[in-house]
Amino acid sequence: MRPDEGHEDRRRGRWSQRGAGFGIWYLRTVTFINLLSAVWVSFADDIRRHNIEEYFTPYLLTAGFASGAFSLFLSVTLRRRKRAAWILNLVLSGLLSLLFAFALAAAPEFRGHPQNWVSLLLTLLFTTALVVGRREFYAKGDRSNPKLAALTAVVGLLVTSLLAALLVTVTNTAQDASSTFVTRWRYGLMRLVSLAPDDRHFPGITTPGWVDVAINVLSALLLVAVLWAAFRSVRSTEAITEDDEERLRALLARHGARDSLGYFALRRDKSVLFSPSAKAAVTYRVVGGVSLASGDPLGDPEAWPGAIERWLAEAREHGWAPAVMGASEEGGTIYARHGLDALELGDEAIVETAEFTLGGRAMRTVRQAYNRIERAGYTVRIRRHEDIPAEEMDRLLRLADDWRDGETERGFSMALGRLGDPGDGRCVMLECWDGRAGEGAGELRALLSFVPWGEKGLSLDLMRRDRDSENGLMEFMVLELIQRAKEVEITQLSLNFAMFRSVFERGSRLGAGPVLRLWRSLLSFFSRWWQIESLYRANAKYRPIWEPRYMLFEKSTDLLRIGIAAGRAEGFLEAPGLPKWLNRKHLENVR
Repeated sequence: MRPDEGHEDRRRGRWSQRGAGFGIWYLRTVTFINLLSAVWVSFADDIRRHNIEEYFTPYLLTAGFASGAFSLFLSVTLRRRKRAAWILNLVLSGLLSLLFAFALAAAPEFRGHPQNWVSLLLTLLFTTALVVGRREFYAKGDRSNPKLAALTAVVGLLVTSLLAALLVTVTNTAQDASSTFVTRWRYGLMRLVSLAPDDRHFPGITTPGWVDVAINVLSALLLVAVLWAAFRSVRSTEAITEDDEERLRALLARHGARDSLGYFALRRDKSVLFSPSAKAAVTYRVVGGVSLASGDPLGDPEAWPGAIERWLAEAREHGWAPAVMGASEEGGTIYARHGLDALELGDEAIVETAEFTLGGRAMRTVRQAYNRIERAGYTVRIRRHEDIPAEEMDRLLRLADDWRDGETERGFSMALGRLGDPGDGRCVMLECWDGRAGEGAGELRALLSFVPWGEKGLSLDLMRRDRDSENGLMEFMVLELIQRAKEVEITQLSLNFAMFRSVFERGSRLGAGPVLRLWRSLLSFFSRWWQIESLYRANAKYRPIWEPRYMLFEKSTDLLRIGIAAGRAEGFLEAPGLPKWLNRKHLENVR
């Protein structure tokens, strides 16, 4: 390649980005004007006069909620680099440019209005910007989108137009109410398209202003549904296969000690992309148009960039927002080198079993609680899953399901999502029995399950207990495991993740600033439902090592979208925007 070729490519790239940016901001501006004119009557009247007779307005500029929703949706899909949105805008604006040019050339009365020349110029600029920025629009959609969009449009238009006609019939106050139902249906159909049709074609119809607005809002909702169906992203990818799982287990065998969350990459609702050398992998799940990875990449850190690049390339190809939940500082640094920004989510509690002690004044409260449960006769049995007979494991599974708080199985980034699978034989199960008849013969009251963290560690996966059992059983079981760590040959434990731990810790110190205190107060308020603060304090009693965990994202404008996707993946949201905090679920079931 000649030296000047690289310069030319960069220059074309800059012009391509500028063209794409102009197209997106044009649609945003049109959206603002359309929505403003829908609520500002005099402004809407001006646009109405400019859409009739000898006047015309630039591409997509027409008063109404429906037109505003249409331009807004197109601006969003263009920003997400959707190829289908680029094609649609190019075809519509190109045809409109030709129509304007023909009208100005063929009809002298049109040439006398400067606004028409401005409209032609803006429409041509938008079309040209799309052509110049064509390389920026590469994201693919789902192949079923056209059929779904067509079905949504046909059925939705029929239903909404009939509803509009019925509403017009009921509210028509014209003195000469001689209009037919077909005429009223046509009027409702026009109002679905815009708030500013020419009323002279409907002399027998007079409706209150709120009726026109209601019909237009109805059409906006229909339009959003059609556009969502037309431009939705590919909703999923191929889940992990048996061969993929074998390869991931091989990477864990060699490098599993690097990340306490590594074993959770084996969730079977995830997909995986390997580096070109197959020495590293990124596992992820697509939720609501977000490609959501969790933890660090698996495998050799030197091969992580190859896996990350493939994951990012796939996300951009389909228009997904890439995001990572729970990356360590090492993993977050590598992700950041590939253009992602980092936001600290909280800290993971890690206990070194050899250094832990119940002695000392600082552990007095914990020691007293432990002794209270022990005096009550509770005992703990610790076994690898592979050492539990099948009949016993079946019983444990039934109890775990019965004790689950709610129907939803929670967890994604720090939960395996299954229990008792034959492939997870190295996982560790703790069973807590009451003291009525001795270990193994009394009543089972609680369960803990840990997944392997390399050869010498365990990471907490699942916590379940009988709701009628005594408080403190979980802490008692964790302390038993720490003190009997040699039985399962481990030296470190990864416990619960404490979200925003540093805020609670620094916000309670003398001299904390007003912003930090306000942030801590807000988190304390939301802890009434999500138990953020109580989870931090439950972890802090073990005096752990705190390891920060990060969320990685590409664009700050995607944070809300990523938060909703993460909430759905973790089981806290049933659907976008539908929180489950009203049910007051407990975070002790997350992991």
